[in-house]
Amino acid sequence: MQRRERTHHLIELGGLVTKAGLVDLTDDDRAALLGGLLELADQLQDAGRADVLARWRHRGRHVFEADAQNDRAEHEAAT
Repeated sequence: MQRRERTHHLIELGGLVTKAGLVDLTDDDRAALLGGLLELADQLQDAGRADVLARWRHRGRHVFEADAQNDRAEHEAAT
């Protein structure tokens, strides 16, 4: 991965942490954020990895779809 692509990728990942509300909920405590992410990584090492990923993916897609609908509604209201 080239430097610019990597930077963009890392910015997107940081945006997901913010979008999930983790920055506000932890008062931007980097150690707490890392600890939480390590807990998530531990969950993925268990035998139920596929089920955990499916549950997370479903929830994440629901949020992305709701955001897209809100964006469309705001765009239509502005025009």
